Parts: sequence; C-alpha cells; structure tokens
Amino acid sequence: MLSSSPYRDVKVIDVARKAGTSPATFYQYFPDVEGAVLEIAEEMAKEGTTLTDLVAGRSWVGKSGWQTAEELVEGFLSFWRKHDAILRVIDLGAAEGDKRFYKIRMKILNAVTNSLTESVQELQSKGKVDKDVSPAAVAGSLVAMLAAVAAHQKGFQSWGVKQAELKPNLALLVHLGVTGRKPTR
Repeated sequence: MLSSSPYRDVKVIDVARKAGTSPATFYQYFPDVEGAVLEIAEEMAKEGTTLTDLVAGRSWVGKSGWQTAEELVEGFLSFWRKHDAILRVIDLGAAEGDKRFYKIRMKILNAVTNSLTESVQELQSKGKVDKDVSPAAVAGSLVAMLAAVAAHQKGFQSWGVKQAELKPNLALLVHLGVTGRKPTR
C-alpha cells in the first residue's frame, strides 16, 4: 500500500481489508498504521545490516577492489529498489525528527559506514591511502552518497541516465573514495 499511496493516506481499515482481516484484529497487534510501519521497518533494517557483508573483509586492491565497489553499488541499489516504499517513509520520519525512524535509518547505514571506515583504515595502515584522509568522513560521505543515489534512482532515469551507466560510474566514485586510486578493471 505504501508503494501506491502516500504514507499519511493509509488508514487502518484499508490495511485490514487488504490483509483480509478486521480493524479490531489489526489493533490487537498494532496501535496504529505508524506502529505497523515501524514493525515492517525494523524487519527491513535487520536485512539491511547484511549490506555490510559487501564490504567487511573484502579486498580493495587490484581487480578485487573494483569488484568490491561494483558489488557494493549493486547491493545498495537493489536493496533500495526492493524496499523503496518503506525506506521513503523512514526517510520522511527521520527528516521530520522522529527518533524511531532516525534510529532505523542509522541501523541500516551505520553497518556499511563502519565496514567502509575499517577498510580505509586498513589501507592506511598499509600505506595505500594517504594518512591525512579521515576514514570515517570518507566512509560516511560515500554511504550518504549511495543512499541518496539509491533513493533517487527513478530521478536518474528521468534525466536519461540508464542503470547500466549509473552503476559503473557510482562504483568508480566509491572505489576512488575508498582507495584514492582509479580501479584496475
């Protein structure tokens, strides 16, 4: 329903009807539509923490680094497409200052940010990334970029940017951000 209706227009009676149950049954489980949305968002956030698997323990050197960047971009874009409706509600709630939605958003993004921070730190310790680079600042900036681009995929299409063009260019930016070097393809 969130895919086809504005969040604030979704009513308990509509949800109950769609679920094949009554509003009374709905209220046995949730206080209101927002409560149901938060429950769905928490479940989705658990799945979102698996995005860290696309970074943690992966190599950023040579062709493996390029592959890591590509897989991270693909995973991020796919995750956002799959959960677009609920992520829009989370973003709206977080932007309005609702700490419950903000915490869910951070649960998803922090896992990837922390893994990317560790990757940059590891490359720094090996002398492959400039010591003046702030790993947390780079990682946070890259994750914010990925989230913004992922949330705006339809907008890119309206600008004439195809997914086939977006992915490698976004992967290039991620690779450059993490390593400070052009990738080996």
